[in-house]
Amino acid sequence: MIGRIFVIVAMALLGLVFASVAIGYTEQHSLRSLAEGYVRLVPQELGAPNVITGILLTYRGFDTLGEVAVLFMVAASVGLVVGGERLQREESRDDGSEEARQSSEIIQSGAQILVPLISIFAAYIIMNGHLSAGGGFQGGAVIASGVVLMLLANPQYQPNVELLSITESAAGAFFVLAGIAGLVLAGGFLDNRILPLGQFGAFFSAGAIPVLSVLLGIKVGCELSVILDRFRP
Repeated sequence: MIGRIFVIVAMALLGLVFASVAIGYTEQHSLRSLAEGYVRLVPQELGAPNVITGILLTYRGFDTLGEVAVLFMVAASVGLVVGGERLQREESRDDGSEEARQSSEIIQSGAQILVPLISIFAAYIIMNGHLSAGGGFQGGAVIASGVVLMLLANPQYQPNVELLSITESAAGAFFVLAGIAGLVLAGGFLDNRILPLGQFGAFFSAGAIPVLSVLLGIKVGCELSVILDRFRP
């Protein structure tokens, strides 16, 4: 009884908080000075129509590098925590003490159709991140969703974790090297003007932003795939 009363009181308090936020909300009809400055500077200085991607990969590119470093530490920590249990499950499966699970034919057939489409969609999101909604983080998450579908369709599927780790490390190293190249050849760390800006709005434009987006997508996709593989039963 006391537990139910506590839940009701907690839900009522949360309702009051959200109600106060909703009542006090007012829609802005114009950009703030900081946002207006970014909207003006990104197309002019970086040559990228997508202002968000330009900010993430240049103006606050060092912060983005820190975010993917945190994701790498999460993947490494998950491997350390669940690695022993995973090894015991694999040994019991090899000994025949645990029956091999099989997914339904619907999931297997769906995976055969959807995984290639998911891969193409991920590549599109990553490669067009400087032109439209998308980028490396989003594309990497889509890549991981394809890995999830493969794991569901074939529970015995074993991703090459070593290859994923090497690929992730290589992408991270090239990302840092591109940042250092910005210090040497352009105006700062991860400055995209180490490559020609090209024609505004074209596929090959915005300097090094498409390259950085590809490296970020590969790194995020590999890290999330490793985490998903570690967490699967």
